[in-house]
Amino acid sequence: MATSLSELVGAAAAAAAAGRWQEAERIWEQVKQLDGGNVQALFSLGVHAFQRGDATAALELLQAARAQAPKDPMLAVTLSRVFRELAQPEREWEAIVDALRIDAYFLPGLLGKAEFLERRGRTRMAAAAFRDALTVASDESQWPPALRRRLEHARALVQADTDGLTAYLAHRVAATRATVHATLADRWDEAVSILAGRTRPYRSECNQLHVPRLPAITFYDDALFPWMRELESRTEAIKSELQSMLESSGDAFVPYIQYRPGDPVNQWDKLNHSRNWSGFHLYAHGEPVQAHLSQCPRTAEALALVDAAEIAGLCPNAMFSALSPGAHIPPHTGETNVRLVAHLPLVVPDKCMYRVGYDRRKWREGKCWVFDDTIEHEARNESDQMRVILMFDVWNPLLSHAEREMAAALAGAMREWRSAGEVERML
Repeated sequence: MATSLSELVGAAAAAAAAGRWQEAERIWEQVKQLDGGNVQALFSLGVHAFQRGDATAALELLQAARAQAPKDPMLAVTLSRVFRELAQPEREWEAIVDALRIDAYFLPGLLGKAEFLERRGRTRMAAAAFRDALTVASDESQWPPALRRRLEHARALVQADTDGLTAYLAHRVAATRATVHATLADRWDEAVSILAGRTRPYRSECNQLHVPRLPAITFYDDALFPWMRELESRTEAIKSELQSMLESSGDAFVPYIQYRPGDPVNQWDKLNHSRNWSGFHLYAHGEPVQAHLSQCPRTAEALALVDAAEIAGLCPNAMFSALSPGAHIPPHTGETNVRLVAHLPLVVPDKCMYRVGYDRRKWREGKCWVFDDTIEHEARNESDQMRVILMFDVWNPLLSHAEREMAAALAGAMREWRSAGEVERML
């Protein structure tokens, strides 16, 4: 039989964890008799009393516990629940504020604050407080089970508030937006979305060379690429070669994502070594794939028209990119903002979507576009047919020719440094 105070505390905690509430309460009473100021016993007995519906006894016990541990935010929050039951909103609010004075990031306190405001009909203030709680709660996979239902409610209310605010802002500025030039209007739609909290700003995130002070533009103006119309005029010839190649060499399409065993694949786990996203490479990491180019001479001629980015070991890249029915390329970012990526759609079934940052577009066969792949982007094929595009690299037109040479030199120097390091490890 447990006799020491520490043994009794352990036995009470074990009984509570096993759901033996009456046994736990009986042992906590023994702890309280041995140590009248034991915070854990006073708190637990107060919670037991509250669960039985005896709010008055719960208040007395919890206030005694708080007197012993005035810096414990959980005691203040628990007292707020008792004051709520006793229909004392002023004291409930005071207890919540006290908890957040102790710890401004205390999740139960933030939820209590938001729920109090919501019950008082102050929905917009409640939404702001719920946003704070969701920020503190972080990723949903890490939500405490005891708070999950409350956090799900918080998320729903925040979403409703965000939708309402977005619609309100768009309506209020609609007349002013109509005066903005059509080529600039989309940025103000995104500004509304960011201001309302629906989306976040999307910035250039380069895995390799990042050139600062280049604007993060999702889709570039067609007028910046004088080769584009001529390329588009050759769509049927390119598509014909694609179809012939598929009939004769379809197995030359290889998985686009090919991590080695032991490499961290992160978001690519579902596509790693999968033919759901595959490519027939014409140029790869700056080198021509002559065997494939010879199979597609008219496509090779079309690619010779473009202002291809040339950085040894990195680009140009060009390939027929195939996305299988139901496949999803998850959000990701590219290598460098000195080059952009172009798509010439060749086989485009319905229900295919492409997103770059805030902007969503649908491919149209024969209509080329150029985008900055260092801005988060993703693709979906929700049709029952294969989607195929010609994808290739071009220089960012906002760079001068001298800056292109600088980019190639800098990337080359970095490659030399890494290559020397590989040799050192081998020696």
